Amino acid sequence: MYQALYRKYRPISFDDVISQPHITATLRNQIISGKTAHAYLFTGSRGTGKTTCARILAKALNCEHPVNGNPCGQCELCRDADNSALSDIIEIDAASNGSVNDARELREAAVYTPERCRYKVYIIDEVHMLSKDAFNALLKIIEEPPDHVKFIMATTELHKVLPTILSRCQRFDFMRIRTEDIAKRLLEIAAKENISLDAEAAELIAATADGGMRDALSILDRCIAFSENITTDVVSEAAGIAGRESLFALVEAIADKKPAEGLDVISGLYSRSKDMQRLCEELSGMFRNIMIAVSAPDRMGLIACLPSELDRIKSIAGRIGLERVLNILEELGRCTERMTRSLSKRSDMEMCVIRLCSDLPVQQTASVQSDSSGSEQQIRYLTAKVAQLEEQLRNGITPSQSGRQNTGGGRIPREQVVETGTVNKDEWVPVKGWNEILERFKVICPSVSGTLTASRGYFYKGFLLIETENNFFKSLLQVKENSQKLASVVREYTGQSFSGIKSRLVTGISAEQGEQQANLSPQERLSELLKKAEAGGVPTDEY
Repeated sequence: MYQALYRKYRPISFDDVISQPHITATLRNQIISGKTAHAYLFTGSRGTGKTTCARILAKALNCEHPVNGNPCGQCELCRDADNSALSDIIEIDAASNGSVNDARELREAAVYTPERCRYKVYIIDEVHMLSKDAFNALLKIIEEPPDHVKFIMATTELHKVLPTILSRCQRFDFMRIRTEDIAKRLLEIAAKENISLDAEAAELIAATADGGMRDALSILDRCIAFSENITTDVVSEAAGIAGRESLFALVEAIADKKPAEGLDVISGLYSRSKDMQRLCEELSGMFRNIMIAVSAPDRMGLIACLPSELDRIKSIAGRIGLERVLNILEELGRCTERMTRSLSKRSDMEMCVIRLCSDLPVQQTASVQSDSSGSEQQIRYLTAKVAQLEEQLRNGITPSQSGRQNTGGGRIPREQVVETGTVNKDEWVPVKGWNEILERFKVICPSVSGTLTASRGYFYKGFLLIETENNFFKSLLQVKENSQKLASVVREYTGQSFSGIKSRLVTGISAEQGEQQANLSPQERLSELLKKAEAGGVPTDEY
């Protein structure tokens, strides 16, 4: 029966563990001196050796003939431990055994002496998954266990472990395994498996694994199934990542501001079923290398790339400024975040590349806007309010009448709506709290909310009618999920039911008006809007 490489080549002694000398040396010395702790906590990212070291430590604690702090691997206890046949070494997955009842059962079983070994060792993997009550149930026995009990806990999310547990354990932080160490180990394993593995292919696997040996061996497993002659092209195909040449072609298209070439690269990768979100992450990694080459040319050792790619990265770095690189990284970060909730990752990737090639201004995050653009937020709010007021006045509706219509308490007729160009606007009921609705909609559907800037919402004959100056909104509204999200937010805020959504394009301000407004500072624009709002009865005390 075939055994996965990460299981077949799992380290069996501390000497086999790579890139964690600060941990293995300490644990060996504790075994030699006999000064071992009653509880250990191993923390670090996945695939860095936490569970492996826990098993080796458990063996070494009970080995009949330890060698320089390592388990001998020859005695009966070591052999049974390697075959998972030693009942005194108990491995528990906290993800599926994290209830308070599971913790109580462990606590009750721990008082019994070991059957064959010196110590009964509990290895609790993903310990952060224990419930708070389970942690509390274990607290006393972890603090003062019987002399024959040792606890070794492992976690990838240290912040979720209760401080009361942390303070009672010896903590060891596992570092990400160095790329060169992973590559060296992969070449050794490939030689034992009689597989041809290029040095550059090994480095690409190591870089893709991001510091995790288990991930690297899993990728190598896939590559072996794909071909016994493993090159960088084979790694790209088997691992589902963009080929290095395609990735560099996309980087250079962005650096040289050639959007058509960038779209061609994306199209080719998409046709080969490459993951667009993974592509965005790889692109971020490449521009991170360029950022280092631009800002710290004397620290090229920090760049994560194949040796043959270094000159190419330096060449791109020579044609692009640091400010632009930072903007590119910010935009790629936003694109990666958008893709987690996107219906079309390809479209998001294409829009991102076009924006980067066109040098469009990078959008600020909401937190930055709230700190530096308070006046702009006030302007947007008052612009919408004043526009709504002017619309009501043009149709003979006073602010007081508008207030009565905004209550939304009456039943709205459910007849089919007529063409919006011929409706009687006296029958429109403005949606109360429209700007608050848009702010909420921006959170759950940011890709659509931008087209609703300065829009106005009304209820009319059983429909939600939206006036907007952005004609693109109409096409986005035809996507069922977009319209459902907007409808859900409107119902949440107003409690009003309606049978559908219609949009109506309105004419924007004249060119002369636009030029005049463009010449005003934000404070001047705000002052003008405040005057209009006060004249129309819009509350302005908070401004």
